[in-house]
Amino acid sequence: MADVSSPGDLPIAATANAPAVSKATLYQWLSWLVPALVLLVWEAAARFGFIAPQVLPAPSKVLATAFDLARNGELFIHLGVSLLRAAAGFVIGGALGLALGILVGFSPLAQALLDRSIQMVRAIPFLAMLPLVIVWFGVGETAKIFLVALAVLFPVYINTMLGIRQIDPKLMELAKVVGLGHIAIVRRIILPGAMPSILTGVRYALAHAWLALVIAETLATTRGIGFLAMDAREFLNTNVILLTMVIYALIGVAADAFVRKLETRFLAWHANYDKGLRK
Repeated sequence: MADVSSPGDLPIAATANAPAVSKATLYQWLSWLVPALVLLVWEAAARFGFIAPQVLPAPSKVLATAFDLARNGELFIHLGVSLLRAAAGFVIGGALGLALGILVGFSPLAQALLDRSIQMVRAIPFLAMLPLVIVWFGVGETAKIFLVALAVLFPVYINTMLGIRQIDPKLMELAKVVGLGHIAIVRRIILPGAMPSILTGVRYALAHAWLALVIAETLATTRGIGFLAMDAREFLNTNVILLTMVIYALIGVAADAFVRKLETRFLAWHANYDKGLRK
């Protein structure tokens, strides 16, 4: 006999899932509500003369400036140079931070030898190192990439080390009881358990990378978003200055969204992430 389902089963299931889907969609739209209202109020205040154009030009004026710079290709040249610097520094600093974090996280001897020195360097104010970096590398591309890499290294290192150290010891004991080898323990227990902390470090590192890049591009340079802002400051061109700030903000949002996608991919096993409770 054919299996006959109740006619109401499918609509009931669909109805049960519908509120969750619509609520998530509503929150997505609400997350853009405040920025949209700010832009509308800003545009109205600028158009009616409540804000002087020299102080804060209207968003429409900033958008027109962006189109002008994009039309002649200048915007894409500066943006491409900045992205290359940020990517190179992030890869170098992130790889080094990850390697040091894994080494110190696994080895108490490595922690005794390396951790205190790393923490001392991390405590030095970033701007205080700028003169020394110029002495070491000059004001070329190497100095800029070094500054970005240095800023990225510490968040990745600290979160990787803490993620490994915070693995539940009971899981390690269970792994030994069932006879898992060292490679299997790392692959199936340590790395998945430390992954939330590692990805948190990546998110912080991305923010630090752009902060370091802004500082690095104040050095002698003729290309980059930072140079575009500094050049606009010399001519009191607030349209371009605001445009560079918007570009930094958009890149930061895009980078954070990329890490969230990684969280969805690598933390699907985690109950909170699987239920869409990511922050």
